[in-house]
Amino acid sequence: MLYGTECWAVKKQHSHKMGVAEMRMLRWMTGHTRKDRIRNEEIRRKVEVAPIEEKMRENRLRWFGHIQRRPMDAVVKQGDMVQVSGVRRGKGRPKLTWGAVIEKDMAVLGINENLVLDRCEWRKRIDIADPN
Repeated sequence: MLYGTECWAVKKQHSHKMGVAEMRMLRWMTGHTRKDRIRNEEIRRKVEVAPIEEKMRENRLRWFGHIQRRPMDAVVKQGDMVQVSGVRRGKGRPKLTWGAVIEKDMAVLGINENLVLDRCEWRKRIDIADPN
């Protein structure tokens, strides 16, 4: 379910749908139905699984750290820094970018971009999703 999530510019709607699908799978695994009226947190605690939103955030930040530590001439880094100009944007709210999602993720965890170069500390700060 999480394959490729490190590259998604996830909206709240996508995150919610992923959470719903995850809970359906966890309920199926434990043999509980919605009729049993067992809270999601209780099922997660029994299975010892973190919420999928936190795992997605962890994956995105791990990939971001990997990109930032690469040399400037790396293809991954060049693709990350591409700015398209001269293209007209449609009406309405600007599309959510991967960079904006990363900034929001770092704000949630209270970390900044300067911490990326210290790989050990970066991994300690972003590996919060595992409940055990």
